[in-house]
Amino acid sequence: MRKLFSSLLIFIALAASAQRTVIYCGKFIDVKNLQVLNEMTIITDGNKIVDVVKGYATAGKTDKVIDLKSKTVMPGLMDMHVHMESETKKGATADRFTMNPPDIAFESIKYANATLMAGFTTVRDLGGSGVNISLRNAVNKGLVVGPRIYTAGKAIATTGGHADPTNGYRKDLMGDPGPVDGVIDGPDEARKAVRQRYKDGSNLIKITATAGVLSQAKDASGAQFTEEEIKAIVETAKDYGFKVAAHAHGAEGMKRAIRAGVNSIEHGTYMDDEAIELFKKYGTWFVPTIIAGKSTADSAKIPGYYSELVTPKALEVGPKIQATFAKAYKAGVKIAFGTDAGVYAHGKNWKEFVYMTEAGMPILEAIKAATVNASELLGTTDQLGSIEKGKLADIIAVDGDPVKDVQSMGRVVFVMKNGMVYKSE
Repeated sequence: MRKLFSSLLIFIALAASAQRTVIYCGKFIDVKNLQVLNEMTIITDGNKIVDVVKGYATAGKTDKVIDLKSKTVMPGLMDMHVHMESETKKGATADRFTMNPPDIAFESIKYANATLMAGFTTVRDLGGSGVNISLRNAVNKGLVVGPRIYTAGKAIATTGGHADPTNGYRKDLMGDPGPVDGVIDGPDEARKAVRQRYKDGSNLIKITATAGVLSQAKDASGAQFTEEEIKAIVETAKDYGFKVAAHAHGAEGMKRAIRAGVNSIEHGTYMDDEAIELFKKYGTWFVPTIIAGKSTADSAKIPGYYSELVTPKALEVGPKIQATFAKAYKAGVKIAFGTDAGVYAHGKNWKEFVYMTEAGMPILEAIKAATVNASELLGTTDQLGSIEKGKLADIIAVDGDPVKDVQSMGRVVFVMKNGMVYKSE
């Protein structure tokens, strides 16, 4: 009897997983061709899209029907720059001395959920303590509700650089962190740091090619790696199947990173004409993070929100990113959507669309940057980035028409990731 019961449960589970889902779409964003289609049907089976047809197809007797005829449907959005372990708050510097890894892990669960509910089904986590790797694994196992995560684990810095975890510590606490901790000096240590990320289970490599805003150091934009060090990282990363993302505000560090072969530049605040030409020559992606600049500049106006070292940097750098984005877009630089979530509140990633359109990018191109372009940068175009037969069923819907009202990107009413519905209003 027990064997028969177990077989029955297996049969029921298989039948449920095999059930087709028919999704009726009032408006359907064709992200590849930058057009909005009316009255379309998406058919999924398990975690895959099995067909996309014009009109409202007739559903079978056993099909599940999802009616989104009054909504705008598009692929699951992809944010190429997030930090899932933390979220901005006043006086956050002290957290480094008071929070243990389990504390960080429990908070990250909340941030992961907020991100998915906002319609972002895939993200690149570009640096944390290593808890981000465990969070990715937990999401993949179904233990935590969140987006599909590709993580860099711990970002790689130089001694005293933007991602040196001991910046701002008392001298007796600083120690001398090395490649295992993501801190390098010289090509040999650079190679070891990449290999350590592989050992840790990272999906990609993140370096801090220049100084940054929120690190406890006075400089915000100076170059912090030699070109030889970056080349060593890129060459080793290729051996291990990694792509390399480079945080860079200043032009010189940006140019070194592009010439050395990184795949993307994050932020790009002080991009100059020479850097723009290098972007185009090497085919390097630009991930702007406009919302991060605006958020940090706003927070810096609140007394005591940041330290005395960080506040002037945030006020100086933050307001510049949107203008840099406009310049890069007009020049034809390849752009992938990214926000630096964590620097602002998770779940508000959609506001980047507002700032991108304010700077001159049409909303359909901005959505393409968060789908087709993001999947190309990530190297997942065979599975993600568009609603097409054979791809993973990552599908969202918003209340309203983004072409007429960009604010509708903040009204996500339906989220399907990997064929499973996580949100349906």
